[in-house]
Amino acid sequence: MEYNLDKPLIRDDKNGRLKASPDIYNLVDIEEGQYYRNIFPYSEIPKVPFNDRFVPMNTPKEVWITDTSFRDGQQARPPYATEHIVQLYKFLNKLGGKNGMIRQTEFFLYSKRDREAIEKCLALDYKFPEITSWVRATKSDFELVKSFGLKETGILTSVSDYHIFKKMKKTRQEILDQYLGIVKDSLEAGIIPRCHFEDITRADFYGFVVPFATELMKLSEEARMPVKIRACDTLGLGVTYPGAALPRSVAGTIYGLREYAGVPSEQLEWHGHNDFYKGTVNAATAWLYGCSSVNCTVLGFGERTGNTPIEAMAIEYAQIFGNTNGMDLSIITEIRNFLETYTNTVIPTNMPFVGKDFNTTRAGIHADGLLKDEEIYNIFDTGKILDRPPEVMITDKSGTAGICAWINVYFNLDKEEEVHKDDPLIKEIYMWVLKEYEEGRITTISDQELIEMVRKYFPDIFNKKVISGNFLKIKSD
Repeated sequence: MEYNLDKPLIRDDKNGRLKASPDIYNLVDIEEGQYYRNIFPYSEIPKVPFNDRFVPMNTPKEVWITDTSFRDGQQARPPYATEHIVQLYKFLNKLGGKNGMIRQTEFFLYSKRDREAIEKCLALDYKFPEITSWVRATKSDFELVKSFGLKETGILTSVSDYHIFKKMKKTRQEILDQYLGIVKDSLEAGIIPRCHFEDITRADFYGFVVPFATELMKLSEEARMPVKIRACDTLGLGVTYPGAALPRSVAGTIYGLREYAGVPSEQLEWHGHNDFYKGTVNAATAWLYGCSSVNCTVLGFGERTGNTPIEAMAIEYAQIFGNTNGMDLSIITEIRNFLETYTNTVIPTNMPFVGKDFNTTRAGIHADGLLKDEEIYNIFDTGKILDRPPEVMITDKSGTAGICAWINVYFNLDKEEEVHKDDPLIKEIYMWVLKEYEEGRITTISDQELIEMVRKYFPDIFNKKVISGNFLKIKSD
């Protein structure tokens, strides 16, 4: 690092205050890799060091979501058929809305299926999400990008010594020169390079990450084209704790890239994984501390534990900023139904927002609350926002309240039609449920079994809602 005590003061456009020019960090070209064994001992759980340094929150005026479902997302599941990719692309367009909250999506270019999918998606002529690519760092691949008329591509530029020394067997100076040459090739081809800083949460931030990012900003200025940086938390090691130290601090990473390397918020993107259950909160923190873009996948599909779920960040945006900025959140349910029906995707039943049971209760006391007012036990109006009304599953713990709630919700009964837990016929059904479990049953009571109970004990409800064709909640086992 270079200190210049006479460096000029600059004015902070946000608050008008004077502040010191950022320190200059030069590449530290070491002979052996820096692996932070005190933080990542490998034979033990990784450690979270604190240095009690706090950086200011500096949320951009505009933030958005990008998608990697057709790139990273397909590396952890059976590949989508071409028609599946096209349909999911249509869903992303609807979910993101006219304001382009889902700004971009990236594709591989190498397989026939992927190329066909890109052609069909491009033919839809959507403004959002813009189609970008991910390529190997070769001139021939840049020509492939140009052949599709794409304006931007991702380039793998790993930044930790785990990759530089152990994987690529090079020195930091050698790899820096290689990366800069690749970026120059992309700029010369007229393609915006998006440098994927792989494994940034195990990298030497001041000795390699900042010097590299600084050189990229110089190339960007010279070419008068944006050079983007995707900060990749490849192993999900980022943490959001106040005062946490680099390289694991998400806030510190975003602050450092902006303040020390001069990366504008709109050229900065966060890409996280969920290895330590922090995918969503890390992405939201990146937004809050100055990163305009967070990179996600549909339902969080991605290597190992997955990426940040796109549906989670859509909901997170609404929580942080108080509106949806044109997003249609009901599309989340359409995506879920499509994946289950057409791609044999198995979705965990308790997965937030998309799982079968995410707004389902089995507890009698909770069901009793739903009977009085669904707001008591539902996270928000899931029927209105996600087109998923709250539901009840029946077990021996559901009580008469649970049975009432199931009938009222499943058959979409108006207030004057609703059944009540003191009804003797409800108690008859409840006694049948208890008998099932007393005889050794361990599965929930199925919808079809309960429908038969309604047919038997409440024929008027059954005939009105099913036989008359007014049964709106069509379901199948």
